[in-house]
Amino acid sequence: MYDKYTAPDEIREQIKNLPDKPGIYQFIDREKKIIYIGKAKNLKKRVSSYFSKVPDNAKLAVLVRKIKHIEHLVVDTERRII
Repeated sequence: MYDKYTAPDEIREQIKNLPDKPGIYQFIDREKKIIYIGKAKNLKKRVSSYFSKVPDNAKLAVLVRKIKHIEHLVVDTERRII
């Protein structure tokens, strides 16, 4: 089992300011590289979920600890358009 990770203040502040709207989010590491891209029906709820529970695998635990910045883009719907 992995320990729950407490996000740094700057990440908690970014999460607090996320909208309750659909969109995409990017996790950025300290080298300013995108390490993960995701989509969500509710950006605030989805992104905060990474920091509110104990990761269920090593890959997720490492990913969450590498996040130094979060970017997001609000969209009209979470549906994938091709």
